Amino acid sequence: MNFLAIDFETANYYRDSACAVGLVRVENLQIVERKCLLIKPPSKWFVFSYLHGITWEDVKEQLDFGSLWNEIEPFFAGIDFVVAHNSSFDSSVLRALCNRYNLEMPNINFKCTVNISRKLWGIYPTKLSDVCNKFGIPLQHHEAMSDTLACAEIMIKAIKEGYS
Repeated sequence: MNFLAIDFETANYYRDSACAVGLVRVENLQIVERKCLLIKPPSKWFVFSYLHGITWEDVKEQLDFGSLWNEIEPFFAGIDFVVAHNSSFDSSVLRALCNRYNLEMPNINFKCTVNISRKLWGIYPTKLSDVCNKFGIPLQHHEAMSDTLACAEIMIKAIKEGYS
């Protein structure tokens, strides 16, 4: 079973304002590739810097999502699904970015580690930090690579415990 864990950080309330993405590819329950990219959003308006620490100054010289797609798209090749913690958010960010940059949205199912953690282990509340604390998974919350690695580890644990 091959999957991609993904996490976006956004600059503001607009879904196409991604300023960072973490990508972790898992094949046969092993992390085989990881990448974290800063993204130049379409606007200088940053609201969530207090969460993730990323500012306009950090990304103003970076490439936009459309220009980074050639680095990102290969992570979707040959996977069975994409997983994210609160996948409705990350899938909507990906969809908004694909729409903005006229890219074809990958035709792949998203699975959500919030829902999996509730159903499989009865974890409430189910913030990423809560799930990570339960299983001793290291986390620097709202840092794209840390969040993505944590999500991948949660999904690997779920699969090992019979989730399909």
